Amino acid sequence: MKQRNRFVFDMLDQDSPEAGRESIYRAGTPKRVYQEALDTVLEVPFTKQELKGLFLHPDIQAPEMMPNMIIRSYGDAIIRLTMACSPDVPDDAGNPMLLWDASLQQGALLPVRTKDGWELKDERGICRVCINTKQENREILSTLQPEPPRTFDVTILADGKTPVPFMAYDDFFPSQSESFSLGFVQRDDLVNRWVYSLHAQADEKFAGTGERFASMNLAGKTFVLENTDGLGVNSRRAYKNVPFYLSSKGYGLLIMSSGHVRLSLADISTRAAQAVVEDEVLDLFFIGGNTVEQIVRNYRRITGFPSDVPLWSYGTWMSRMSYFSADETRMVVKNMREGGYPCDVIHIDTGWFEKDWKCEWEFSKTRFPNPEAYLKEMEEQGMRISLWQLPCIAKDTKHYALAQAHRFVAPKSEHVALGSNFSEVEFDGNIDFTNPEAVRWYQGLLEHLLKLGAAVIKTDFGEVIEEHADYHGMPYRTLHNLYSLLYQKAAYEVSRQVKGAEAMIWARAGWIGCQRYPVHWSGDCACSWDGMAGSLRGGLHLGLCGFAFWSHDVPGFQGVPSFMNSRPDNDLYIRWTQMGVFTSHLRYHGTTAREPYEYPEVADLARQWLRLRYALIPYLAREGRKATQTGYPVLRALIFHHQDDPICWSIDDQFYCGDAFLVAPVMNSSGLRHVYLPAGEWVDFWSGDVIQGGIWLKHVAHSLALMPVFVKKGSIIPIYPEIVQHTGQMEMQKIRELHFDATYSGFRTSILGSIIHLGDS
Repeated sequence: MKQRNRFVFDMLDQDSPEAGRESIYRAGTPKRVYQEALDTVLEVPFTKQELKGLFLHPDIQAPEMMPNMIIRSYGDAIIRLTMACSPDVPDDAGNPMLLWDASLQQGALLPVRTKDGWELKDERGICRVCINTKQENREILSTLQPEPPRTFDVTILADGKTPVPFMAYDDFFPSQSESFSLGFVQRDDLVNRWVYSLHAQADEKFAGTGERFASMNLAGKTFVLENTDGLGVNSRRAYKNVPFYLSSKGYGLLIMSSGHVRLSLADISTRAAQAVVEDEVLDLFFIGGNTVEQIVRNYRRITGFPSDVPLWSYGTWMSRMSYFSADETRMVVKNMREGGYPCDVIHIDTGWFEKDWKCEWEFSKTRFPNPEAYLKEMEEQGMRISLWQLPCIAKDTKHYALAQAHRFVAPKSEHVALGSNFSEVEFDGNIDFTNPEAVRWYQGLLEHLLKLGAAVIKTDFGEVIEEHADYHGMPYRTLHNLYSLLYQKAAYEVSRQVKGAEAMIWARAGWIGCQRYPVHWSGDCACSWDGMAGSLRGGLHLGLCGFAFWSHDVPGFQGVPSFMNSRPDNDLYIRWTQMGVFTSHLRYHGTTAREPYEYPEVADLARQWLRLRYALIPYLAREGRKATQTGYPVLRALIFHHQDDPICWSIDDQFYCGDAFLVAPVMNSSGLRHVYLPAGEWVDFWSGDVIQGGIWLKHVAHSLALMPVFVKKGSIIPIYPEIVQHTGQMEMQKIRELHFDATYSGFRTSILGSIIHLGDS
C-alpha cells in the first residue's frame, strides 16, 4: 500500500478495506485515580472519533468508553501500564513470555492529589508517575479552530528520575494528529488494536527491537515487528523481532504482546515514539536503570535470564548445506584434524534423512547405517554432532498420518509455503505447540536422538505458520510471533532433561523470552561484505534485547550471485572468520564448501585465527557465565559501556567482545577502515601501544592477516596457552592470565604469540 504520510492511514490503516467496520477511540484526561490492593486504577474516558476526509473529529454524540487501566510498580525501576476493554484485565498466569525473577516484587503506588492532578508515589515517597489534569489558561484570540480536546497527559518515571512523557498534544490543529497519546480501534465492536505515543526528543536515539539489520540508531524509522523468513540480513524483514527498545534518554520500553506491532520511532511523527499493537490488551513495561546494562538486566528480570552453554559450544562448528553421509563427515573430521584446524562440532544440515529435507527425525539407514556407533565414534574424536530439523511435517513421511490424526498439526483451510524451503519437499503444516500432546510427541522424537548421542538440535524455521489453521490453544493472531518461543522451549526442555548442564539448541526465530534458550544465529546472510555488515548489525541489536549468545554463518550462507554455486572470496572468508573469532559462537555454514582446507590460498591464516579462538575460549566462557547473570551479552554494542557518548549510538560496525576487547572488523577488500576508540586507555592487541581514547583513527590499514583489535588497559583475561584440536584436550589447570598493563608489549611477545603466528606472513 502506498505510504500516505498521515497518521490516520500509515498507523491507523483507515484506507484499508476493513476500515468501514472500525471505530477509533482517543483517550482523554483521567477523571479518578484510586488504589485496589497493590494496583493503582485510573478512570480514563475514551471518545469516539469520526474520520471526515483526512481528519479526525470527536463524535460528541457517541457514548464514552471507560477501559480498565491499571498501573503497577515492580522494584525501584519498573512501571507497568495495562489496559483492556474487557471486564477484567488479564492476569499473568499462563503467559509464556513472562518469567519473573524471584527478586522482583510488586510494590504499592500511593495516589497523591496535587494542584495539577495526581502523583503516584512508592513506599519511599518517590514519584513514579505524574498525571497532569491541569487546564492551562488560554487567551482566546480566534475561534477559527476549535480548542483541542483534553487528552492523556501522563509522565512515567520508572526509576524515579527519568521522565518519559506520553505525547499529549501531537497535532497541527485538533483534527490533524500525528499521533495519539493513547487510543484503540474497535472492529465489529471488539478491540482490534491499541495505539500509544511517547514524546521523542529531537536528539533522542533508539536501539533494539530484535535482530534489526538496520543502523544502530533507529530514530527516523518505522518497522512492523512480525516474524518472517528474513531471506537474508539486508532488509526490514527479520527472523527475530522483539517489541523492546532502549532510548538514549535512559529508559527501555517493553510491549508485552505477541501480536504484530507497528513501531515508529520518531518517523511518522518526528516527535513521537509510537506504536500500533494488534492485541486486545495494551501492556507496557517502562524499564529504568542507571546504565544500558541495568535496563537490559531489568528486562531479563521480567522475561527470563539466558541459560548458560557448554564449554565445547565455544569451539568451531563446521557445516555446509549439507553433509549427506557418515563417511562424508568422517572425511571432514580427518581433514580438519590432519590440517590442524581445531573443531568441536560437525553440524549435519538437511541431508541426514533418507531423502534430503524430508524431516522424519531418523537417520538414513543407507547413509548413516549405525547412528549410535557413529555418534559415539565422533565423540571419541572430540566431535559433537548437531542435527538439523524443522517444526513441519512433510507429506509422504513416516509421521504424517499420525500427526494429522491426532491434531499434532493444526487443521487448516489454506496452505502457506515456507519462505526458504530450497527443496521440492511439500510441507503440510507446523507442529502445534499449543497442543500439550503435540509437544510431548515432538519431545519424544528429540529425546530419542539426544539419548542416541546427538549433542544439539538445530531448531530451524519457526517464523512462519499458517494463518488459516485451527490451533489448539490460541488463534493465529496471538500465536504467530509466539510460536518461536513455544517451539524452542519444547526443544530446549527435552535437551535439558537428557543433557543436563550440557544442553543447548541452535535457533533462528525469536520473540520475547527466547533468550532463555540459547544459542540463536542470524539466518541466511549473503556471502558479501554487506551480508557481513548486516549480520553484525542484527547481532548488536539482538544483544540489546536480552539475548546473551549469538552466532552467524561464516562466511555467509547464500552464494552471490549464484545462490547454490558461487563460493565466497578468500578475503571475505578470512575477514568473516576474524569477526567470528570474537563472537560468542563460531559456525561455518553455507550452500557451498566452508571447510578451511577448501580455501588453500588462505588456509594457513584460517588455522591461525582458529587457534587464537581456542586460546580465548576460557575468556569467552567467563564472559558467557557473566552474561547469564547480568544484562550483558557476550557481543555488545558500544553503548553498553559508553551510553553517554552520542557517537557510540551510531556505531554498528564495531563491538565489544565481553568486557575487555574492542573489535573493529574489516568489511572490505582494501583492508582500510576508520576506528572509533571511546574514552579510556586502549592497548593495541598487536603492537602493545597504548592509545588515549575519545578519538577516531582514520584509514587504519591491516593486511589480510590482521584486523583492528584493542583491549581496555588493565584488563586481565584467562587464556589457554597450548595448541589443542578440540576443547576436550584442554586441561583447566593450564589456563594462564594475560595482563594488559605495562608488561604487555604486543602480541608477538605474549603467551599467545608463542603459539599463534598471526601477522608473520
